[in-house]
Amino acid sequence: MVIGLNDPQSEKYKSCGRTAIKGGKFMVVLITGGAASGKSQFAEKLACSLGRRKAYLATMRVCDDETRARVARHRALRAGSGFDTFECPFFLPCDRLAGKYDTVLLECMSNLLANVMFPRNLSGADAAGIICGELHGLFRAVPNVAVVTNEVFSDGVGYSGATLEYIKALGGINRRAAVMSDAVAEIVCGAPVVYKGAKELGKYVPLF
Repeated sequence: MVIGLNDPQSEKYKSCGRTAIKGGKFMVVLITGGAASGKSQFAEKLACSLGRRKAYLATMRVCDDETRARVARHRALRAGSGFDTFECPFFLPCDRLAGKYDTVLLECMSNLLANVMFPRNLSGADAAGIICGELHGLFRAVPNVAVVTNEVFSDGVGYSGATLEYIKALGGINRRAAVMSDAVAEIVCGAPVVYKGAKELGKYVPLF
């Protein structure tokens, strides 16, 4: 099942995370890593171990052949895994998840930030504030959540202007999400390096 939630002007974009239904949190995991590090595969294995009623929150905005190809690849990887897919590049559908799913996989934070920040010409701080509020609502709405994000500031490249502001905002979101998470892992060459919650995380996925 694929559910489209692509309207950036939707009222849920403004309110989600502030009205989320309370739920008993069980496991929230932040998963980071570089490009093609294996973080998506790790997150999907984790989500499948955490629950049966699973939702996949796809934040990529499909706008060209490259993004369509990436979406098709990820759908093929998830085929048969039992995920309901929500296409939500602009907001998180917390109210549609609460009480219906026990596990959510959010992929990925970098796309969500870009979609919130740039079309509306928001500052990095304002966009990060919106997203962190929505994350808080998501963590309250669903017992198990795996969040995929990107490793930043480790490529040795100097950035400036809007790109630097975006990277700083993503780094800030990652830090705040890590505080709210039960476990934090960086995936390096397919192997998890766990910074927080190794004992609990190891109950659900191999840590090598």
